[in-house]
Parts: sequence; structure tokens; C-alpha cells
Amino acid sequence: MTSLTSNPQTSISQPHHAVVEVQNLVYAYSQQQPVLKDISFSLNAGDRVALMGATGSGKSTLLENLIGLKQPQTGKIFINGIPVQPKTLPQVRQQIGFAFQDANDQLFMPTILEDVTFGPRNYGVPPALAIDRARQLLADFGLEAYAHRSAHELSGGQRRLAALAAILALDPAILILDEPTNGLDPAWRRHLAQVLLKLPVQVILIASHDLHWLGRVTQRALVLSGGHIQIDSAIQPLLQEGKTLDQLGLPTDW
Repeated sequence: MTSLTSNPQTSISQPHHAVVEVQNLVYAYSQQQPVLKDISFSLNAGDRVALMGATGSGKSTLLENLIGLKQPQTGKIFINGIPVQPKTLPQVRQQIGFAFQDANDQLFMPTILEDVTFGPRNYGVPPALAIDRARQLLADFGLEAYAHRSAHELSGGQRRLAALAAILALDPAILILDEPTNGLDPAWRRHLAQVLLKLPVQVILIASHDLHWLGRVTQRALVLSGGHIQIDSAIQPLLQEGKTLDQLGLPTDW
């Protein structure tokens, strides 16, 4: 197991500061034991990272701390050098595209095209430019024929990609996905992987239980257990460590 404790060389470049830096983060729900205990890690430009852990290990809680939906009791988070604090949240959230577990939480306009243009227009992008960008994204994702349909008329996979298009329309530096393959059949899981592998973002962080899919789209794994990051390693060797994963509540054969 010694090979699984060192940081892999996954960055394509070494910037002056990490894109995401988490220092000694502790988070507890009120009057309860901490869910996250002394979490520290950094993500650099070019990193494609899996966040793994059994149900209840705190994956979603950690992601929500990164975007300021939750505030840690102690510790610090920096996004491209900006400390995550209530007063910096507008700045921080312009850097991060966050996809919730349920794509329906992000699709609320009458049509998909309006969903994808909503964010840019909110930030003052001229309507014609926002529409051009939205149409290009929908074309990239094979959704151009559905531009004027509502999310309810789309399949689960199409809704997932439409929500991703709405996030990418804001041109985020960092993409964070929470259980993106939930409810997707194998063809849509493959399509989503193909889309993600081509995205021009600095960092992708994906929380998922879909271990084999993670092995195709990420290079590095952070494994949460007992409130700590127990493993920070290259993902491919880790996926061969069936016994270790089994002990962490992540059996690869189920």
C-alpha cells in the first residue's frame, strides 16, 4: 500500500499556486461529531480527480464547502488564490461550475436554450453572444435539436448534459460534479465521459461511486473515510487494490 500514499504526477503544469487548496478543514453539522476532520489537499491545473468514499463519508459535504454552500468550523479553502469566505462567494462562484446530483435542480427555464443562456445573460453577456455560445454547447453535446424543448421532454442523460452545458456557458475554471452518472445507462455514461475528457477547464473534481467510470475520466483519487482523506493516489493502481477498497466500503465487484 505504500505506492498509494504518494501524490501522483498528474498536473500538466505547475502554476504559482494551486487551483484548489484546502487546509485543515473541519466541518460538523450542529451539535454532532465532525463529518470532515482536518482535511487538506491541493489540486493543480490539469488535474482530473475522483472523490471516492462510502455513502455518508462526507463527499457532498466537502464539495458544498468548496463552493461556500457550507462554512467549515475551522480550516481554509482557496480557489485560485481567493479565500472562500462569505464576502468572496460571488468571485469564487464565477470560477466554479458545480453540477448537483439531480440535473433538474439546475434546469428551470421554459426551454433548454434559455437554461443555457440564463447564467451568461445574468452576468451581462449580450443576448446574441449568449445564444451563440449556448447553441455551440448544445451542438457539442448532441442536443441542438432539443434547444426549444423543456427539460421535462428530455431523457435523464440529455438532462444531465443540458445541465452541464448550462454550467459551461459561464466558462468556469473548475468543474465539480456530484454523482454525475446516477440514472444513466451505459451509452450515456460513455457519452458523458467523452464530453468531460475534451473540456478546456483547469480542474475537474468528481464525486461518484461509479469506480470503473471514474477510472476512465480521472487520473487521481482522493478517498474519504472516517472523516479523513485516507488515500491520495493515482487512480489506476488503486482500482487494482480490491481488498483495500473493500475495507473502505467500495467493493469493485458490485
